[in-house]
Amino acid sequence: MVIGVLLAAGEGRRMGQPKALVRDPDGTSWLLRATAALDQGGCERVVVVLGAGADEAEAMLASVPVDVIVAPNWKSGMSASLRAGLGFLADGDSAVISLVDLPDVTGEVVRRLIESGTGRDVLARASYDGVAGHPVLIGRHHWPGVLAVASGDRGARDYLAAHEHLLVECGDLATGVDVDSFA
Repeated sequence: MVIGVLLAAGEGRRMGQPKALVRDPDGTSWLLRATAALDQGGCERVVVVLGAGADEAEAMLASVPVDVIVAPNWKSGMSASLRAGLGFLADGDSAVISLVDLPDVTGEVVRRLIESGTGRDVLARASYDGVAGHPVLIGRHHWPGVLAVASGDRGARDYLAAHEHLLVECGDLATGVDVDSFA
């Protein structure tokens, strides 16, 4: 079982609002688009980790079939969200970890990542024109190691740097750009 974990707890100071509440100029919700990408990409279940703006974001997700949790220490950075998300998973062989602020990452990107291989030992990440990015596919056997090195705003980055993993080219599908401000 592959479970999607969407990290959407960020305060979005440079954006002027919580990242889970950001919308495109046309009104498209980043939160709803990101959950749809995980679902349409083949995740059998989706967990959304919230923090800043949690009440409003959870209300937006009321009719979406996802599990919603709030990271208790979300202000301490991405690692708190990652810990909460992976810690919530009692089942699943692997998790696709994605970020809410990747507005052009679609279900096609998630599907390609999942199709590269799954299972408890998988370790893979999307790349865009050869540059590693998100989402990341992490097998259950790697979860303890990822959580051991996750700190502050550094999620799985250090673990991935120290362990061989598959880069799955997705540059033909998206840019994978992490948008932190509208400037």
